[in-house]
Amino acid sequence: MSADADSRRVIRELVESWAVWRAAGYWERLRTVWHDDGRMMATWFQGSADGFIEANRQGWARGVRILHFLGGSSIDVAGERAVSQTKMTISQRAEVHGIVCDVVCTGRFYDFFERRDGRWGLVLRQPIYEKDRLDPVDPSVTVQLDADLLARFPEGYRHLAYLQTQVGYEGKPDMPGLEGREVDELYARGAGWLRGAL
Repeated sequence: MSADADSRRVIRELVESWAVWRAAGYWERLRTVWHDDGRMMATWFQGSADGFIEANRQGWARGVRILHFLGGSSIDVAGERAVSQTKMTISQRAEVHGIVCDVVCTGRFYDFFERRDGRWGLVLRQPIYEKDRLDPVDPSVTVQLDADLLARFPEGYRHLAYLQTQVGYEGKPDMPGLEGREVDELYARGAGWLRGAL
């Protein structure tokens, strides 16, 4: 196996472990995916890996469950750095205006990895949000959404962010989507990362 192929295998294992360990509440194991200066960007949180894990602990205690299902991935390796893109679906259940709803958002994890002292670790995770939908769990009922609140968020994750505002989070209004300036800037940053910039 080539060195790059082995690196891709290790990185894919880290991506998969992140999803499983977060869903299971294995916070100490989840922390091992990141390097010490690792950062996480999400609709509801932007900051350090440690801060993200603590926010998850607190949300978990309040009954918040945000689940992730993974699909295919593409991993570009350049020496000690890599960029990984992994298809994913976010699933979350919560009350929206008194009605229990499920939201599903499809997108990609766009991850900046680096090998330090022989160990690959996550430096930055920036999801790309492509499309989403919200449905009442009971199909016989309907939920009326606040059109102004919904319109505050981009098309790719507006229902996800809307639901998250209902459980006390502040949704970030300018995350990357399928197209547009934000995702173009992310791709450029990823290319720079592979060239040794940043």
